[in-house]
Amino acid sequence: MRRVVFSFLLAFSAEAARAQVPPSAGDIAGYGGLFAAAHNGDVSAIRRLVAEGADLEARDAKGRTAAHVVAFASHDDALHALAETGADMNALEGDAYDVVTIAAVADDPELMSLAIELGNEPGLVTSPYDGTALIAAAHLGHVEVVRRLVAAGAPLDHVNNLHWTAVMESVVLGDGGSDHLAVLDVLLSAGADRTLADRNGLTPLDHAKRLGFGAMAARLERTD
Repeated sequence: MRRVVFSFLLAFSAEAARAQVPPSAGDIAGYGGLFAAAHNGDVSAIRRLVAEGADLEARDAKGRTAAHVVAFASHDDALHALAETGADMNALEGDAYDVVTIAAVADDPELMSLAIELGNEPGLVTSPYDGTALIAAAHLGHVEVVRRLVAAGAPLDHVNNLHWTAVMESVVLGDGGSDHLAVLDVLLSAGADRTLADRNGLTPLDHAKRLGFGAMAARLERTD
């Protein structure tokens, strides 16, 4: 049974990692105007094109706006230019990801913090899993991203459509190593609920013990 559960979790983790779809080489080759400027991080072109009437909320074939394209390309100055010229910083692309979650998954804390500063809410419900940026970052063990999201007020106990929280994902989709342990510590120290169970009634502590993650189990058993 344990091997079956591990296989499921590994398969799910790989599938979740593929859930975000950055622009392909074909997408990029087909970009013109604002999308090309966004991908290239060309701030001057962005400002000029918007002044000429370019539609900031136009979508590419995958439902991405220029802001999403900028996020996938990690261009901080270009994101600032788009926000200053009126781009919707809370827009969701075709797979329901926002700029904050794109940056969180990419382990790009600087871009993510900038997006929040520019108006992107840190707790939007995103992704096909009805999750949040915090859940995605906890799953991936992105410690600094988790710290910044917690500091920005991201909801600690959001439950996604798998019935998992950020605490749960740090355990069941983590590797039990130092990064996921640090993520778990950040969440618990901030007051995240360690008792919220999955659909089978198993808590994060139950999973940590089942998976043999001794350090995580010990942290979950502490009361601080």
